[in-house]
Amino acid sequence: MVFNDGMQDANLLCQIKSRYSSLGPLMDERMRRQWAATEAQAYGRGGLSAVSSATGMSRNTIRKGKPKAAVDARLRKKGGGRKRLTETDPGLMNALERLVEPTSRGDPMSPLRWTCKSTVNLAEALTRQGHPIGAWTVGNLLRGAGYSLQGNRKTKEGSSHPDRNAQFEYINTTVQQFQDRGQPVISVDTKKKELVGPFKNGGREWQPKGEPEEVLVHDFIDKQLGKVIPYGVFDLSLNEGWVSVGIDHDTAQFAVQAIGRWWQKMGSKRYPYRQRIVDHRRWGW
Repeated sequence: MVFNDGMQDANLLCQIKSRYSSLGPLMDERMRRQWAATEAQAYGRGGLSAVSSATGMSRNTIRKGKPKAAVDARLRKKGGGRKRLTETDPGLMNALERLVEPTSRGDPMSPLRWTCKSTVNLAEALTRQGHPIGAWTVGNLLRGAGYSLQGNRKTKEGSSHPDRNAQFEYINTTVQQFQDRGQPVISVDTKKKELVGPFKNGGREWQPKGEPEEVLVHDFIDKQLGKVIPYGVFDLSLNEGWVSVGIDHDTAQFAVQAIGRWWQKMGSKRYPYRQRIVDHRRWGW
């Protein structure tokens, strides 16, 4: 739409006045000049006069609001801005890598070798060495160098005992001999202590859809129920088990009592002519 200084569209003036009435109170003097200049530029020829009439701002004031000069003044020169720490401190990255991987860097006495290698600890150690740095920046440097948070993995096996195979062969042979003679062979297995009550436990079970078993939110011990120590006695020949649950301390006496109870309740009835028992004991943690 084109305007002449003497012929201004009344509808356009109303639109500009409406926008200016809404936005004007929210802007400071500089922002109002820039807004008016942008409005005038958007309408092309005659826009300067229209905006001036609608807002009451002089034409010179609107011209000063053209944003080009302000934008150009804010542009940084090429290469401007804050330098990277690795540029201002060339030895920073090597110092960080010596802390993270002390053995591969020839520094077995690193103070963090046996402590948690968190970004906070690393930042403190680097600062003490003359490389002031924050924990956040340490994390960025580690990620940039290809490091990531990882747990340890059980992959290394120690050397086997020279008589390891002979030991298990002897156990297996003894078990077979007792089973051939109809003598009892049991396996005693102790498990970790368990809380008593409706606590969350691992695993899943079949339930009607939308009706899961409800358990307590927090695993705080119930002072009245306490903990229990389950002992299992398993008959290897008959594939039957007996579980004793203790509420006292986990001791050798309790293990012996668990075997005794199994014999009184189950073993003596299944092996009335027994002479000896093989106890293949396993200790779980």
